[in-house]
Amino acid sequence: MDEDFKHLVRIARKDVNGNKAIINALTDIKGVGNGLSKAIIIAMGFDLEQKMGYLSDEDVLKIEEALKDPQKYDIPEWMLNRRNDYETGETKHLIESDLVMCLRDDLNRMKKTRSYKGRRHEVGLPVRGQRTKSTFRKGSSVGVRRRRGRQ
Repeated sequence: MDEDFKHLVRIARKDVNGNKAIINALTDIKGVGNGLSKAIIIAMGFDLEQKMGYLSDEDVLKIEEALKDPQKYDIPEWMLNRRNDYETGETKHLIESDLVMCLRDDLNRMKKTRSYKGRRHEVGLPVRGQRTKSTFRKGSSVGVRRRRGRQ
């Protein structure tokens, strides 16, 4: 290995394994999937199979900037995870703790307005219409109980 190889690369508030290829290493960041990772790498002009540890600090900063604002690098709008935001109406892409906080706020808003999805989340039942007769059973509701009096 070279002296300029880094085993851990700090990108977007996350330590990423330097031995992984760039395309796979970026997917370790919460909010970045395979498609967005590949699109950013192609837009930046890097080799898809290049190891993350061989990138210079300037290249890592460029990738981090592209993760914060992918629209600046001509990433299509449909690849972003926060289109038409509820509060602001703008389209953006969130990663790591920003994404977690935003999803938690959305969930709390649904619970507060007592929407169907919010009520299902409160009770711990499936939200998207799955059947509940045989699945999603937690605790003592599984199986049949016999009364103690009869033998």
